[in-house]
Amino acid sequence: MTDTPWQGDASSLVDAFRAGERSPVEETEATLAAIGNSKLNSFSFVDPERALEAAKSADVSLPFGGVPTGIKELEQVKGWPDTGASLAFANRVATVNSNSNKLLFNRGGVVPVGLTTASEFGGLNVSITKLNGVTHNPWRHGRTVGGSSGGAAASVAGGLVSLATGGDGGGSIRIPAGYTGLLGMKGTFGRITRGPVAFSRPNTVVQGNLSRSVRDAARFYDVCAGVDPYDPTSLPSAGDWEANLGTHDLAGLRVAVVPNLGGVTLEDGVEQRIRDEAAALMADNNMVQVNVDVRPPNLAAQWMMGNLSTLLVELGDMWPKCAKDLTDEVAIGLYLSQSMYNLRTAAVAEEMRVEANQAMARAFEQVDLIIAASNPGPAFPAESSMSSTENNLIEKAKSSTAAKGALRTALFGTKLASTFAPKLPSNLLGRVSEKFPEMVNMGALTIIANIYGNPAVSIPAGTVGGLPVGMQVLARHHEDPLLFDVALAVERERPWLLVAPAVTDAALPRRSSVSSPAISCVGAPRGELMSPCLGSDFSWLVVVSTPCR
Repeated sequence: MTDTPWQGDASSLVDAFRAGERSPVEETEATLAAIGNSKLNSFSFVDPERALEAAKSADVSLPFGGVPTGIKELEQVKGWPDTGASLAFANRVATVNSNSNKLLFNRGGVVPVGLTTASEFGGLNVSITKLNGVTHNPWRHGRTVGGSSGGAAASVAGGLVSLATGGDGGGSIRIPAGYTGLLGMKGTFGRITRGPVAFSRPNTVVQGNLSRSVRDAARFYDVCAGVDPYDPTSLPSAGDWEANLGTHDLAGLRVAVVPNLGGVTLEDGVEQRIRDEAAALMADNNMVQVNVDVRPPNLAAQWMMGNLSTLLVELGDMWPKCAKDLTDEVAIGLYLSQSMYNLRTAAVAEEMRVEANQAMARAFEQVDLIIAASNPGPAFPAESSMSSTENNLIEKAKSSTAAKGALRTALFGTKLASTFAPKLPSNLLGRVSEKFPEMVNMGALTIIANIYGNPAVSIPAGTVGGLPVGMQVLARHHEDPLLFDVALAVERERPWLLVAPAVTDAALPRRSSVSSPAISCVGAPRGELMSPCLGSDFSWLVVVSTPCR
């Protein structure tokens, strides 16, 4: 009898199904019970009837046959809510399956159990909405999971499901992966289809997943990668992603270590943790560190404004009446976009995009890999919009009565917006960014890979202050297989916890590797010992890190 959901990776769960050690039905029942009892608030919708029906007919010969899986709520599943994680579309229902989900259901054989929470319209790096409330980090309740694929990360790291889908248009897979100690792969743009409607908001999105192991992420590619006639940006699949793991010789690869990529301000302890992890990776694999000045322009503000302007089209006549239903950040952003985004700012943003692409191309002429942090710091309070609260413009606006009044006037003053826009200086976005750097700090580490379209992966890199941090590794276009092997090298030499330590009170979960499918690992995230008491609502383990080979 299965009492709790599988705490290993999805691939090892399939092995257990095939060996008759676990049952898809019992696993699904345990998953549904765990979701119902969870305090993470990581699922916005659960469909027990459909899940159990799929489990009863599961074909365990398929790559993910019978695996209970969370689907990000910004993705379409026919008959399920299609809210965009917003009250504005609370009653909208999906009429089709997204093509990646269709592949995952049919070719992959997963058991879809429900929708995982996300940030509103995928536009924020936190998972707080008026529709769903706050999603919590399983490593420490009351801390953020990031976004937009926050519920997916919380569900996988929290031991509810071993696999969950995600999307990454500005870091939305890598950011929550970094905050929760998971693997988060953002492939080359077009690697996994976005059809049947290859939406343009934003035109930087790639589909993917939050996973506990490298082989799970590669197996996901085997199922979902490939050309889609409904997505003109889709790429051919290299094929045999999982089978080819470990085939790259990493020796001699040139590596630039730039923890604060894009000039991002990092919190105490993060830079050293990334440098230590990068040094270990390079030493283990005989890589060569190269000192290269990688300074792409920070396009976070321009990216946000451009995408929000397209959201205005989706909202249509609902705006600005629907402002009260939106999170403050989205509503404020929509007003600013309406007021400030015009042909001139769009042209300047396009010039900066070209500049960013050229900067990345020049960098990859000199190096094979770029290593950076995934996030400016470890997970911050879950109800905050960003890590810095001392000079946070939005938090100030939300807490100040006078500011709230001014914003309310602005949000509903469409006449003001239309008359004011031409008078705004063309460099106002830059000035706002300089005065309030925290507004563009979140996501600035990750967004450059979305702008350039190259693959990037967040790999667990130990902890700072008892909370996970991610090491982000970037490679050239189409070198997704190389990044899988870099992540595999870390996984083999310095394995990470598959679920948050708070999930289990006794033995830590078993893990699987490509070379040794039944290795049992017990160890704390490297970098520091875990505190024995990091929160009264959790039971924490104190263990010494030991490599598992």
